[in-house]
Amino acid sequence: MNHRILYPFADFGDAVVVQPEGDTTRNTPDPGRDQDGDRSLITYFELARVMERASRRFSGLLRTELTKLGVDDIGSAQAMVLLVIGEAELSVGELLDRGHYVGSNISYYLKQLADGDYIDRIASQRDKRSARIRLSEKGRQLCTALREAAKSYERALSHGEQDRRNLETAFQTLHRLELVWGNAARYGI
Repeated sequence: MNHRILYPFADFGDAVVVQPEGDTTRNTPDPGRDQDGDRSLITYFELARVMERASRRFSGLLRTELTKLGVDDIGSAQAMVLLVIGEAELSVGELLDRGHYVGSNISYYLKQLADGDYIDRIASQRDKRSARIRLSEKGRQLCTALREAAKSYERALSHGEQDRRNLETAFQTLHRLELVWGNAARYGI
């Protein structure tokens, strides 16, 4: 099967095989094989699409949890900003580095969070235009409630040591991709 027809923008040069050779753990037809017996390939483009969809699903999950908690003055994007801040005291630049926000969006999110008393902005003594951001007590309570809710999802996903190792491996791989892609965007390959 010609994968270029299905994925015209994908680069198959450094593709990864979906299943290892000789994997016989399935009793059902192998979805990794097409009609010609070729293995399906996962490209970086496809990986990025899955990551983006997973991020959207997580945003939906956060919206559901915010609704359960009776929080209707902020959305899932603002809740993610709170979770990124955590126990730290950050500048806006540091917050931009830790999240995946567009600069204009973070200003809007921070204004909403400040208006809702979820964060405290501490003006810099040297430059009044610059500020440090930290969670207020209301923000800390919301983050604690969201982390508690997340524990039930973690229990549903993690059924043993192997699942925890797989999660750690997935995190390390995604973090490495983030670094490589970020450096490639900034400095080229």
